[in-house]
Amino acid sequence: MPLENTGSLENNGSFENRVAVVTGGASGIGLALATRFAERGAKVVLADVEQRALADAADRLTDMGADVLALPTDVSSKQQVDDLAEATIDHFGRVHIVCNNAGVGSRGLPIAELPIEDFQWILGVNLFGVIHGIQAFLPHLRAHDDGHIVNTGSIASLVNMPEMGPYNTAKAGVLALSETLRHELKSEGSAVEVSVLCPGWVRTALGTSDRNRPENLAVSFTSEQAAKLQVRRERIAKLFAEDSISPDSTADLVLDAIEHKRFYVFTHPSMESAVEDRFHRIVAGENPAPPDI
Repeated sequence: MPLENTGSLENNGSFENRVAVVTGGASGIGLALATRFAERGAKVVLADVEQRALADAADRLTDMGADVLALPTDVSSKQQVDDLAEATIDHFGRVHIVCNNAGVGSRGLPIAELPIEDFQWILGVNLFGVIHGIQAFLPHLRAHDDGHIVNTGSIASLVNMPEMGPYNTAKAGVLALSETLRHELKSEGSAVEVSVLCPGWVRTALGTSDRNRPENLAVSFTSEQAAKLQVRRERIAKLFAEDSISPDSTADLVLDAIEHKRFYVFTHPSMESAVEDRFHRIVAGENPAPPDI
């Protein structure tokens, strides 16, 4: 049954009767967000390209007593995201929170060695997925002058590690897009809020994103490149072991940001010095240096 407009999101810490849409909602940060929304009384729309994992996630939330709509969605397709918005509004009548969270990881090779398919796939999901989500849901939120958009960026939105060219490019674009959107909404006096999540190391399956790579963007690598990728995987695994946090902890920070209308959501205070160093170098006109994160 469609919901009545129950007012703004500031509801004494409750998300009761809110409708939250989460892309990439079948695992990782997305599933953690969906679970937290459900625990706080929200109705949840799960969207994900992995249909089996999506069904399992929906069953998990339903078993908690949540009202869940699960819709297979490839966010790199504008049509599929438009269909997601239409189906959500048809089913629930309203949307209050949109988490453009779906994402894939970077291959881990120098830009000169990366096939163009890597850029097409990663920008298609990580950047155009957010663009599609904003354009599909924003008219509804603006019409009701209420709601909150959360776009998942990365610490890579602000600092650029080598061998992550497509990922860095996409995530920097998410931050620029989010800031621009917030400026535009505030200039028109809209009550719709925007946040950008910039996580560091979070224990998710991002490193195995290739399981979802479409066939038309499949690529192969030389034995030398495969060896480089293995070395990188081992290095990343060590960093994860030392400094990663859980998706649940990340979701808690996002819900707090929604409640307090906070734009930037960071997960790792230890990485702030790398951001400060980068912007110091920019202002000082110094050459960039690889971030120490």
